[in-house]
Amino acid sequence: MAFDFNQWIDRRHSDSLKWHKYGDRDVLPLWVADSDFRSPPCVIEAIKKRAEHGVFGYGATPTGLIDITLSRLAQRYNWHIQPEWIVLLPGVVCGLNLSVRAFTESGEATVAPTPIYPPFRGAAKLADRAQVNLPLRLQDGRWVMDLNAPEMQGNERLLMLCNPQNPGGTVYRREELEAQLAFAQQHDLIVCSDEIHCDLLLSPEVQHIPFATLSEDAAQRSITLLSPSKTFNIAGLGASMAIIPNAELRQRFKRVREGIVPGVDILALVAAEAAWRDGEAWLTAQLDYLRANRDFLVAQVNALPELRMAAPEATYLGWIDASQLAVASPALYFEQHGLGFSPGHDFGDDHFVRFNFGCTRDTLEQAVTRLQRAVTAQR
Repeated sequence: MAFDFNQWIDRRHSDSLKWHKYGDRDVLPLWVADSDFRSPPCVIEAIKKRAEHGVFGYGATPTGLIDITLSRLAQRYNWHIQPEWIVLLPGVVCGLNLSVRAFTESGEATVAPTPIYPPFRGAAKLADRAQVNLPLRLQDGRWVMDLNAPEMQGNERLLMLCNPQNPGGTVYRREELEAQLAFAQQHDLIVCSDEIHCDLLLSPEVQHIPFATLSEDAAQRSITLLSPSKTFNIAGLGASMAIIPNAELRQRFKRVREGIVPGVDILALVAAEAAWRDGEAWLTAQLDYLRANRDFLVAQVNALPELRMAAPEATYLGWIDASQLAVASPALYFEQHGLGFSPGHDFGDDHFVRFNFGCTRDTLEQAVTRLQRAVTAQR
């Protein structure tokens, strides 16, 4: 079956958060991480079939989704998990917040990379926890963590990882993950690993390795957050999960969510199961399309002396260094030129912007033209 990722779907007057942000202004929304692609036919058909049933009462634990999760993790990563390890969630972000609140107390701290997806920073702030930052360094075209940089105070309890990394797009190699594990062991840290982008691998030489598969020790100190939402563009449905092998950690996590975090919507569960069960052909085609988008964007950005962008190994997010552009706020400057990027400030570095290239090629080419004009206008 052929899938048309060039198809333009007008989201400007829909319920899209992404496209509503700028209203009727002539600004291309290239910020929040949802794509402009129609979800796989298998997902759409599964939702239609469930909707035709006509009754939408409280849903039971979906055995189909649990079964496909176990099968998928075993086949892709040789990770053999137990059903009871899975805690269903209405989003990965609430998993980050629950982890901070479950595994740190007042006066204790979290540890996280920087720059990082804003909810990592927000989860610590909302819980009134300090956060120690592990700076990312650009080495051989990849954003990697400097585990020797932070000054630890001894009150840190939770290490928050992101693999593939958002916004840098790095897929960590085994030796890099083992160094992260050694860091966690040295400082006796529980590890929350956000792996939501694990299916969006663009570089053929990379392989996603779940942190929990490194060793039994890694498994017993870990909370792994997963979802098909970014991969299959169903983020608005909100079906996610935490995989927690350690029974004590799992009970602490579930206790904190009790009465506060709702269950997962039944249509979201249907969509998630269909995506992971039947969406592989669509995913393969999407990766080919995104890979071409990435290569085009990287070439065009790096042709501008004022900008630099390392090619992301995964995700559909480009982390663009605009530090050589003589403007106070790159994000605001580009917005004035019709480009709605995620501000680097939100991730921890105001000299950058994040570019969502999960869009049609026509939209991408329009955006690149505007980018070139904006840079030229500043010279």
